[in-house]
Amino acid sequence: MSTGNEIERKNSEDPRDVQIFSALLTPHRSLNRTSFLAVMLFLSVVSFVTGLAFLMMGAWPVFGFFGLDVLVIWWAFKVNFRTARASEEIVITPSELRVRRVSHRGQVAEWTFNPLWVRLDTEVDEDFGIEHLYLISRGRRIQIAGFLGPEEKASFYNGLVEALDAARRGPSYNPVT
Repeated sequence: MSTGNEIERKNSEDPRDVQIFSALLTPHRSLNRTSFLAVMLFLSVVSFVTGLAFLMMGAWPVFGFFGLDVLVIWWAFKVNFRTARASEEIVITPSELRVRRVSHRGQVAEWTFNPLWVRLDTEVDEDFGIEHLYLISRGRRIQIAGFLGPEEKASFYNGLVEALDAARRGPSYNPVT
């Protein structure tokens, strides 16, 4: 039976399992399915009308090439949507830092680090900002947050530094009096 007391429930949890930081990163796609259909319909109509004009002028092979262009653009968008299925999940608890990367093909790679030994490294370009963000621990170096832009990486870096500092301080015990 639940007492409804959130503090009591939190104190009963193992402090090593409390998530300090959790992020699910996915590639940004500005075109959703509805917009994709609208763009493809527009391209198909424009291509058909232009191809029809060439067909009436007697240049019938051009009509087929306009259809081929639409097919290539459709294929490129499909590949783009398929690669959007990739993700990267980063979770920090007081006892571990987990990175779980899922490729667009569904292949999973996982790394587990001790947050006490992890340090962050960046590659910064003067003009663009943070280009690459790395986790380094005991000779292993993995790149994270590759989906993010430079400004987003800077914000993510600051949040990750704060979370790692909190993990290094360890769990705190706040008894209810």
